Amino acid sequence: MILKNFIVFEGIDGAGTSTQIKKLVESNPEKYIASAEPTSGPIGKFIRQMLAGEFTLDEKSSTYLFAADRCQHLYGKNGILEMIESGKTVVSDRYIFSSLAYQSVSCGKELPRLLNSPFPLPEYLFFFDINPEISLKRVESRNEKKEIYEKIDMQKKTAELYNQVIKEYEEADNQMKIIHVDASKSIEEISDFIRKSLEK
Repeated sequence: MILKNFIVFEGIDGAGTSTQIKKLVESNPEKYIASAEPTSGPIGKFIRQMLAGEFTLDEKSSTYLFAADRCQHLYGKNGILEMIESGKTVVSDRYIFSSLAYQSVSCGKELPRLLNSPFPLPEYLFFFDINPEISLKRVESRNEKKEIYEKIDMQKKTAELYNQVIKEYEEADNQMKIIHVDASKSIEEISDFIRKSLEK
């Protein structure tokens, strides 16, 4: 199932998805509204504490948590469906594809695929393609404490799985439009590319 007026930006840490969502929403705040996963809700906050390294969980447990947060993100109060029904186009920083990449590194592909199979696909998926070493340098330049996944080995494995996942969806018989973004380009070049892609 394709969810109309739903756009997802995906890519490894430091790819620039957050920056570009902000730029897109600023370009037309009447039309676009930003969202993100993990969410700012109770489950999402718990996940963010885990990502910050405040405690550890079994990878299967964290995979269930990401799926639960996503379910609430979609169907809960002030969630994606509610925002779309209000007339907005929702642009989410991450969605099911990040789970199929990140969680598959440590707990295998089967569980993430099973838990995320019921969720609808976005109308547009923008995949930010970037060399993991470049993206990690961007992360390090923020001078913030790194999250548990922000390590070069993890980012390389995740980037490889992301590419596999995107290829599978490109080959599948669905109506989702997948657009590749060269995330090594400048912020303005990428922003202009995204706007023109959506105008088409």
